[in-house]
Amino acid sequence: MSRNPKSPAAAIPASIRDRSIVLVGLMGSGKSTIGRRLAQRLGMRFADADDEIERAAGMTISDIFSRFGEAHFRDGERRVIARLLAGKPMVLATGGGAFVNGETRALILKDSLCIWLDADIPTLVERVGRRSHRPLLKDRDPGEVLRELAAVRNPIYAEAHLRVSSASTPHDHTVRAILEALSKWEDPQWKS
Repeated sequence: MSRNPKSPAAAIPASIRDRSIVLVGLMGSGKSTIGRRLAQRLGMRFADADDEIERAAGMTISDIFSRFGEAHFRDGERRVIARLLAGKPMVLATGGGAFVNGETRALILKDSLCIWLDADIPTLVERVGRRSHRPLLKDRDPGEVLRELAAVRNPIYAEAHLRVSSASTPHDHTVRAILEALSKWEDPQWKS
């Protein structure tokens, strides 16, 4: 695959391409949509952890939650993410709660480059309103749920290697911001 030398994707160091890139953030932050586009720009494989969990379980995430509870789901989620990260490098979109699990978070931080897609609550509410499959929103006000989740999860997401805003602009703007951040990853300003 030939790359445009002026594109931000061309500036990504090989050391980054040798690791999986894992996207974390609240529901509605664009992890799946942006992840697919990012993978395409980098010439990497894409996987959505939620899709992989459903495939492995043979049922929807909503069904897993209602039949077995969140703890059972999180255990399966951890195992699926570990399996995916043990394979060839990819761009992996995780579910909103995956990074909150300490074991899953440690695995992601150790074995991949983790990017927090951060979006404001109004943007998240607008995005999650487009689909009704999210178990944590069942029979609740999305804005209230997202504010509660942000209060708990944002300090945990802040442990990611990079933080990129996922604003209410076209997703390609966020992909470009990620590529620019990745191209600077080895620069001292990105070291922690």
